[in-house]
Amino acid sequence: MKLPRRRFLHLAAGAAALPAVSRIAKAETYPSRPVRIMVGLPAGYATDIIARLTGQWLSERLGQQFVVENRPGAAGNIATEAVVRAPPDGYTLLQINSGNAVNATLYANLNFNFIHDIAPVASTCRTPFVMVVNPSIPAKTIPEFIAYAKANPGKINMASPGVGSTNHIFGALFATLTSIEIVHVPYRASFMPDLLAGQIQMVFSAIPLVIEHIRTGKLRALAVTIASQLEVLPGIPALAESVPGYDASGWQGIGAPRSTPTEIIDKLNREINAGLADSTIKQRLLEQGGLPIAMTPADFSKLIAGETEKWANVIQTAGIRVE
Repeated sequence: MKLPRRRFLHLAAGAAALPAVSRIAKAETYPSRPVRIMVGLPAGYATDIIARLTGQWLSERLGQQFVVENRPGAAGNIATEAVVRAPPDGYTLLQINSGNAVNATLYANLNFNFIHDIAPVASTCRTPFVMVVNPSIPAKTIPEFIAYAKANPGKINMASPGVGSTNHIFGALFATLTSIEIVHVPYRASFMPDLLAGQIQMVFSAIPLVIEHIRTGKLRALAVTIASQLEVLPGIPALAESVPGYDASGWQGIGAPRSTPTEIIDKLNREINAGLADSTIKQRLLEQGGLPIAMTPADFSKLIAGETEKWANVIQTAGIRVE
């Protein structure tokens, strides 16, 4: 049977519109079942806590459970690869952080390309670090510490959770910019007992881990890693005040498999940004040392690309390698 031309054109136009209608319908009904947020670190770490805070907010807003699933190992690469391989339907998300940007350069044989294979959904916060020393170090300011380190090359031990960790990279940037020699000591377990005992003399740390020890005088804070001072650590200067050009902070956000529908990404972005504007969520992030930062997916993508390039340069200059 031959269709009249007008009828044919009407049907053709309808068929062409089906994919767009389907995508919009998926976004309107999403989520229709529980969503997983994969975390590449153990429960209790700041990344895990922030993922759970985000998941709780999304569960309340969207009427489905956003369940955090911890898959620690290989500096977060196990969880990342699991999300890369997941269907791009919005039901498997990844809690991404600055470690992902570091890993892109640090690991030469990954089975994925983080920037290419993970679609940025929404940022949640920046996480400034603080440089602390055991009181056995006589320095009370950054200039004094630099002078002490140059007078005692190779005698200051710096702890971190592992080679290529954010703590390690932030310390490597400091050493590079100041031309000092410090000894990196990676830990599989907590470094806090050795730091408090003075066997390790310094660390670049997330603020919640050390703030009580700073307040009680068991550790001495010398500077925060972002370019301005923080309310949570009054009177502690920014490193950039003594080391021009130093600016470092962790960051957190949500990613999804590449090819996840734009409509779903945009919906999640709107809801997460609404959470960042909520006074309760903002306060809870601040308690974790996080500075809320709302972005579009495009702006978050630019941040990730810039951070990946920045830390690639530090890794290459410092000669950092994973054994």
